[in-house]
Amino acid sequence: MPVTEARLQVIAGGAVPQEPLVTDPWQFQTACVDAFVASWRARGFSPVTIDNDIGLLERTLTALGRPAWEVTPEDIDRVVGDLAVKGRKTSTRREYVQVFKGFHRFLQARKAAEIEAAFGVRLVCPVDEFNASRHVGDDSPALVPPPTPERVAEFFDFMKQRIATARKYGPAARDYAMFRTLYHAGLRSEEASLLDKPDVHFTRGPFGKLHVRFGTGAHTSGPRPPWVPMLDGLDLVL
Repeated sequence: MPVTEARLQVIAGGAVPQEPLVTDPWQFQTACVDAFVASWRARGFSPVTIDNDIGLLERTLTALGRPAWEVTPEDIDRVVGDLAVKGRKTSTRREYVQVFKGFHRFLQARKAAEIEAAFGVRLVCPVDEFNASRHVGDDSPALVPPPTPERVAEFFDFMKQRIATARKYGPAARDYAMFRTLYHAGLRSEEASLLDKPDVHFTRGPFGKLHVRFGTGAHTSGPRPPWVPMLDGLDLVL
């Protein structure tokens, strides 16, 4: 029987686009912001959290004045410096840096190949140890000694009594849980207030963990989102 000759044929694939669909940088950045916000919704963040973060991100990008992938450390210095000159608090300046770093991290994870193909830029985060706010700022009472264990016990006894006599259980219980989170997880008040339901993971590790999405690093290391264990029965409180 005749042997059928094997032939190879080159077939043009379409899985990876060779040319970007959008080449206008501002239009592309708007689409990236929409995708970033969609990821928040997919993770279950509350509408209030999303609205606040969208506004903060838009103000940050407007102040920077250029697409995120073109932002330099000097641009971050300029924006943070302008906020300081205007008298904005350290916590506010830190929020600007944090939300931009989160958006830039999203671009690195999801859009790096498209950005390099469209604009010829390899993403490098411009937030570094020199322009990231320290965890102790002018709004942090660093020199005030911590309360004694006895004083802390009195405080939580007071909070429990407040729950028992409050007209509405929900707000009083929420405040008690918030202060317990500060005490047992070692969070800053701003970090704890920005927690949302999807940040509480009861099945991670032996005690459960909190994902501190807006965590602040120590000693100029910059903002970072650490995982914090829920020790001393904090998981039961939450």
